[in-house]
Amino acid sequence: MYSLLLALIYMAFISLGLPDSLLGSGWPAIYTDLNVPVSFMGFVSMVISGGTILSSLLSDRLTRKLGTRMVTVVSVFLTAIALFGFSFSNRFWMLIVFAVPYGLGAGAVDAALNNYVALRYTSKHMSWLHCFWGVGAIVSPFVMSHALATSSWNNGYRMVGFVQLGIGLLLLATLPVWKANGQNAQGHARSLGLTGALKIRGVPTLLLGFFAYCAAEATAMYWASTYLVEVRGITAEQAAQFASLFYIGLTIGRFAAGFVMNKLGDRRMIVLGAGILSCGILLLLLPTGNAGVALAGFVVIGLGCAPIYPCIIHSTPDNFGPENSGAIIGIQMASAYVGSTFMPPLFGLLGSVSSFAILPAYLCAFILLMIVMTERTFRTTAPHSGREEAGE
Repeated sequence: MYSLLLALIYMAFISLGLPDSLLGSGWPAIYTDLNVPVSFMGFVSMVISGGTILSSLLSDRLTRKLGTRMVTVVSVFLTAIALFGFSFSNRFWMLIVFAVPYGLGAGAVDAALNNYVALRYTSKHMSWLHCFWGVGAIVSPFVMSHALATSSWNNGYRMVGFVQLGIGLLLLATLPVWKANGQNAQGHARSLGLTGALKIRGVPTLLLGFFAYCAAEATAMYWASTYLVEVRGITAEQAAQFASLFYIGLTIGRFAAGFVMNKLGDRRMIVLGAGILSCGILLLLLPTGNAGVALAGFVVIGLGCAPIYPCIIHSTPDNFGPENSGAIIGIQMASAYVGSTFMPPLFGLLGSVSSFAILPAYLCAFILLMIVMTERTFRTTAPHSGREEAGE
């Protein structure tokens, strides 16, 4: 039952990753078909992010009331509805409407499952959980590419929608399996709430550090292609292919990191990831005309990013207590989405008025802030943390 439940959780995280890269991969066809400016993708992504932030903040209350298994099932069905809605959309306003259930479903399941795994499983399973998110994010652009080559972008959303529906039905049929880990053990405890969580020592620095990390990760994801074209002088087609290696590096890195996380512990893995990430940034700074060096830099950045997100999440129950982790992880998810939503556009604005060559410095500033804030968090919570010292 333990292994079956873990497989179901991994599958749920694949379902979380599947829709995430559809909009970007299909947008060149979508905006042309709907006859809207290319910049309108920002409106759709902002609505999705707004719903995600809201449901992340409410996830602790929902999980305590309904349980993780019901929040997961309902969230997967919400995203399935959104995907089918996108697949039938022939007006831009319809995308905006269906972006709402998409965002609400994604945020709730993200926070609920992260907290569930952080409480009940070791670091390696948290790393592999996020590895499976990467599997979903890597697969869906290929689905959209096939749909564009054979039919239309609508069919790409429809195909992923059917996969999402199938995962939702499987999760619904296997609801009794979740009882294996006593998932409702804390269901009657009082929710900490946003104000209560922020009063706990170490939480504000944790949120700032997580915000900074997610800002750096998302900026590297979204602007790698533009940097390679504008600064390194390669073609747009080559840049699009090369930038995808960041996601592959991130996914492979999370799979590989899972084998050493239990031994090294969350704190050491965060420091190790930051060190590798910094090496990738240094590769971008090397004064060479060889574009391959910059390409290697982005791959190394992806590998460095791999352990940081899952380890910050996994360390939360140990640092702040399992009774508080649901509320704090929900707020962490919200801070993550704020960083990944607003900081990449800020870089775009700065790069357009100065130069996109500032990307390494921009990333370095956020990574430095992340290191300082997460270390302060661990030092603040060290007297209350025993498991991390044991490297569990």
